[in-house]
Amino acid sequence: MAYQAGGQRPAPRPVPENPEAQAYLQDYATLLEAVPFPSVVLDHRWDVVVANTAFASLFRGVSSHPTAMPGDNFLRFVLFHPDAATVLGEHESSWCLPMLAHFADAVERHGHDHGLQSIRREIAQDPIMEAAYRQGLPHWIRAVGEGAVEPDGAVRPVLHPDPRWGATDCRIVDETPRTLREMDYTRLTMVLREPRRPPPAPRGPRRARRAAGHLCVVPEPQA
Repeated sequence: MAYQAGGQRPAPRPVPENPEAQAYLQDYATLLEAVPFPSVVLDHRWDVVVANTAFASLFRGVSSHPTAMPGDNFLRFVLFHPDAATVLGEHESSWCLPMLAHFADAVERHGHDHGLQSIRREIAQDPIMEAAYRQGLPHWIRAVGEGAVEPDGAVRPVLHPDPRWGATDCRIVDETPRTLREMDYTRLTMVLREPRRPPPAPRGPRRARRAAGHLCVVPEPQA
């Protein structure tokens, strides 16, 4: 599920034309900076509208990528960045499959959105990810239940580069106020928990880059 050649850099995110909306987002960015946990405002295609320093710090160790940086589009980062598993623990089951489920729902609601269609084409370029999306995802949702797909309240593992956190869990909390919701934005905060276990001893280089087609949770259908 690593980045496939031929992907396009996401288009620049539109800025609200309404001056009041612009001012609101500026003040909201100030509010986010006061939050000690990673917090981010996303639009319907997971483009990052506003993110705080704690969010940037969580992903500070990832390498540069032409289309899938976490500060640009979080969905692309989860699905396509080869370093995603170095930060997002249990990457396939806890992050990839839930995000694919959210993406499928977004495609149903915004089927003609060019940004979502671009992501859909990249998914189709990876046979394993395509199999997970088309055949495996419905079975996975039935197995785990609809509640496991929703981000609000989900507890997911992370591998924080700051050794004070290390290998820990975060609870994802949806904190979207009415004004952001009217802009079709969502605010999510990753409430980090105190680490309950020491990080595993390193075995070789810290960053293990993944090859394309790395999904193994959902097997590829037999020919």
